[in-house]
Amino acid sequence: MANFAINSFADEAAQSDHRADKKLTAVKGAFDLRQRKGPFDVVGDLHGCTAELDELLVKLGYERRAAGKLGHSEARTLIFLGDLGDRGPHSAQAFQQVMDWVEAGDALYTPGNHCNKLMRYLQGRHVQLTQGLEGTVAQVAMKEEMTPGFIGRLRAFIEDAPPYLWLDEGRLVVAHGGIKAHLIGRDGSDVRRMCLYGDITGEKNSDGTPVRLDWAQHYRGDAAIVYGHTPVSGPEWVNHTINVDQGCVFGGWLTALRWPEREVVQVRSHEKYYTERTPEFIREAPEGAKEDESSN
Repeated sequence: MANFAINSFADEAAQSDHRADKKLTAVKGAFDLRQRKGPFDVVGDLHGCTAELDELLVKLGYERRAAGKLGHSEARTLIFLGDLGDRGPHSAQAFQQVMDWVEAGDALYTPGNHCNKLMRYLQGRHVQLTQGLEGTVAQVAMKEEMTPGFIGRLRAFIEDAPPYLWLDEGRLVVAHGGIKAHLIGRDGSDVRRMCLYGDITGEKNSDGTPVRLDWAQHYRGDAAIVYGHTPVSGPEWVNHTINVDQGCVFGGWLTALRWPEREVVQVRSHEKYYTERTPEFIREAPEGAKEDESSN
């Protein structure tokens, strides 16, 4: 079994061809949950698709219990890898549910770029209300009227969330945009930027989206990386990494990866909730549900 100590990743970083990054710090932070061995179910980008989440939870074997708690006969734990809101129909509800489950100890959460943008808005910073954030802000305001204190609780929830999750004795890492091997076990601005946005270059594509490098093609780490952020047609293992964002909010599929089984469970989106920048694989996909898949 590989040694997953922080020093092993620091050694790999020292041997890397990449430039030395002074913004990295080796720490034992909130992301270090290596003592949590699972089993886990990692859910891809939710974007307010709570009806699909309900359906997925049934397929995964979860049941809702008293006081909003969530249970499983095999004592499994849900993991949400960010982007709970924006673009979909029930963003505030999605945050409410996940907050309740995390606070009850039934789930884990690490934020995505959409979560981060909402957090900055709630902190009073200037952000553009685009890409579905305008709908989330309206829903959050309504939730605050019904449940005073919701906004403060939501802001703290995102602020306090770890940038990624390091689990199962180091065998599993969950990060919204992915993470390179030499960044595991570290924190800092560059770590957080990659976990939120992927391996961006600072340049823009012709459609305005960021240019991202395909870090997974070059990944050679021991830990399995489960990530999302960029919708892809299918959850396939590439160099011990897997992308579980299949574009549910665009009309694709909501995906969960069961760990350590490495089984994929999916439900088809009930509706095309957001039609801007719809991924080509969804435009070409036939209607109807996609069967469960497994990857070993």
